[in-house]
Amino acid sequence: MRYLALAADYDGTLAVAGTVDQETLRALERLVASGRKLILVTGRVLPEILEIFPQISLCERVVAENGAVLYRPATKEITLLAPPPPPAFLEEVQRRKVDHLTIGNSIVATRVPYETVILDIIRDLGLDLRIIFNKGAVMVLSHGINKATGLATALKQLELSPHNTAAIGDGENDHAMLRCSEYAVAVENAVPMLKETADRTTLGDHGRGVIELINELVENDLAIAERSVARHRIALGTGENGGDITFHPARQNLLLAGTSGSGKSTLATGLLERLGERGYQLCVIDPEGDYENFPQAIVLGTAQDGPGLAEILTALANPNNHVVVNLVGLPLQDRPSFFLTLLPKLQELRSKTGRPHWMLVDETHHLLPVDGNPMTPGLMKNLAGIIYVTVHADHIEQSILKSVDIVFALGKSPAETLRQYCAAVQQSAPAATAAQLQPGRAIIWNRSSGETPFLLEIAPNTIERRRHRRKYAEGELPPEQSFYFRGPSGQLNLRAHNLLLFIQLGEGVDQATWTHHLHSHDYSTWIKQVIKDEALERRVQEVEQQAHLSPEESRQLIRRAIEDRYTVPAGGEAHTA
Repeated sequence: MRYLALAADYDGTLAVAGTVDQETLRALERLVASGRKLILVTGRVLPEILEIFPQISLCERVVAENGAVLYRPATKEITLLAPPPPPAFLEEVQRRKVDHLTIGNSIVATRVPYETVILDIIRDLGLDLRIIFNKGAVMVLSHGINKATGLATALKQLELSPHNTAAIGDGENDHAMLRCSEYAVAVENAVPMLKETADRTTLGDHGRGVIELINELVENDLAIAERSVARHRIALGTGENGGDITFHPARQNLLLAGTSGSGKSTLATGLLERLGERGYQLCVIDPEGDYENFPQAIVLGTAQDGPGLAEILTALANPNNHVVVNLVGLPLQDRPSFFLTLLPKLQELRSKTGRPHWMLVDETHHLLPVDGNPMTPGLMKNLAGIIYVTVHADHIEQSILKSVDIVFALGKSPAETLRQYCAAVQQSAPAATAAQLQPGRAIIWNRSSGETPFLLEIAPNTIERRRHRRKYAEGELPPEQSFYFRGPSGQLNLRAHNLLLFIQLGEGVDQATWTHHLHSHDYSTWIKQVIKDEALERRVQEVEQQAHLSPEESRQLIRRAIEDRYTVPAGGEAHTA
């Protein structure tokens, strides 16, 4: 089960005129009976919502006052998430006779047109307060407090992630809540802007829209509906035509296969980085210590001692932790059995929390071999969100290979890699377009969509970007890739073998030489062909096209463009970003 929580607004979503009808209540009961958590997220003050919604016990948590108050119905525990309104503000609001006034633990609410008076008071007193609108309502809260921050605290208490949450609302104050959820829904009666930003608008209004969403949650866990959501897609790189290639980070398995030194680890690290940056929790099974320097993760296990099951699960209990399970300290023959012992524990954690969202299994042919433990097919059945990395695709247990949605073939013989994979799953091999690939490239085959395999230029990870920038900023390019200041008559032969030297030589050459290369667009051409930095190329082109610039002005602009991208300081030492 992927969606373990539903965050729902009250007024205008669950309720009409403050009341939830019986059909909607029955749908909420079905949701809770399915094992999912209902989190009510409302702008109302807590006493109001407790009075008008007697079925509050259906909720695992209540976020009230637009994110400022958290309530646990089972224990009646109240947690304040924002400071109370300043006394001077309350005094002035009452002195200026603001009507329709509601004062909560943290919120002060009124209605249009009193927002102008409220703004005047905030300005006159110099207060750090924010106005939030919800149709005709005007809510005043501390900066940084909204439905998303309150929902995040509720999910943290429940050890759940926004990536396992669907949210539904109708008003302006629901934008933040919907943005932070994995699947964002606006009911049919929602304000137009919310409909535009939501992943979907229901056919029914109010409670009927909620029922529509709950039915899909219970029946198929939104497996069909989420396919159309584009905002979570993860970058893979660029295709042959320069277009961006992405994949949807849900219910898919990836296989990275190829010869040693082909760039599998670089591709895997880049995928992990981008998934981690989006807040998906990661667990890396690392038999050979290749990921011990992964910067976002807690590494458990050393070269001397293997990791413990309890410490792995304790670390993963926090949704913000990524974990690398380093198996180097275990004897080689014990690593597969340790993984198969850990796997049911990870599956149990996933069933309760939906996490870890993604697992990477390095050296899959060793941990899950074709002639390995007979329990493997059962343990791996129906698992998704796994990146398998291997040198030998055909040495992996067949049921695992059949579960793969996207295959990446890298290295010296990608066509042979695809052929071996297809032979193992008893499928005809597709035609591959490359006989041999340089590092940084892969043949990608989306089996689930039936697309023809094509060449992928892999998006670099942080380590590769730093290495790239250092190479071009202060490394030594070969003579054929260096830039040469020759001048209009070829009287010079000054070689710049990196960007730092290019800046230094460019500032020292005579004006005729500088402008000759500038007007010939030699600078942007070199950057395009050698540095391969499109953003820098565009900026340099813009300078080259401005004929009114003096030589000194163009030198300064190009130097600044390079420094902005490669942070080359005046002292000469290059610092990569």
